[in-house]
Amino acid sequence: MKTAIVTGATSGIGRWIAGGLAQAGYRVTLVGRDSARGEAAQKWVTARAPGSETRLRLIDLSSLAATRAFAEEVLAEGRPLDCLVNNAGAFLGTRQVTAEGHERVLATNHLSPFVLTEALLPVLRTSGAARVVNVGSSTADRGVIDPDNLELTRGWNRVRAYRQSKIALLMVSLDTAQRLKGSGISVNVVHPGLVATGLVRERGVTGLAWRLLGNFALTEEKGAETPLFACIAPELEGKTGLYLKRSKAAAANPVTRDAALMARVVAATERLIGT
Repeated sequence: MKTAIVTGATSGIGRWIAGGLAQAGYRVTLVGRDSARGEAAQKWVTARAPGSETRLRLIDLSSLAATRAFAEEVLAEGRPLDCLVNNAGAFLGTRQVTAEGHERVLATNHLSPFVLTEALLPVLRTSGAARVVNVGSSTADRGVIDPDNLELTRGWNRVRAYRQSKIALLMVSLDTAQRLKGSGISVNVVHPGLVATGLVRERGVTGLAWRLLGNFALTEEKGAETPLFACIAPELEGKTGLYLKRSKAAAANPVTRDAALMARVVAATERLIGT
């Protein structure tokens, strides 16, 4: 039986991704933070895929220590890992710093996926044809990135923090894909589309605007289609370094073609995670 890990799997498109993988015959680990939502999501997935094997892990993915501890648990089991979906994300109204001293949006959206992917490479390699799917955002299609200010100690605002975290995720994912070529591990980034999820839970003007925008957004089920395509589509076997929209390869932000900038973003990321 193939195995998969889906972060941010207890709500939104993550739940649908987990459900789709379970229906495709994967043994799925759902990763989330809230026990009540997690248990409800696990039951929901099992109902959609009777007889499937699922398990729930509660982890704060803004914590790199917790991310590493989870990876160690997976490694200790010694099972090949066929699919890793880094879907958990954060969009916050105020700048917050984790106990480890990292800006929380960057930690959740970029640093943790990088740490988890790197830590799980041994079990991804033993799969023979593993897929890493990182859920990005079209906000990363535009804009610039400052490798010397990834945590935005200067000039923080909610949109800039989210966009820069997703640009960083995109650039480092593409770099990882290139580095792992020939290893049997593919790394692709997907934009699920504008989806009516609970990512923005704020009250006030921002929350109201997001809820109104939700009237024109994709359903969570539709939003999961491109990530699931990246996970299981036979035609993507061995394809790596792609940026996918609507289940098709799309042009990424031009900054991804700047090799020197890419190297600086990778180096800054490695410094922040302590490697």
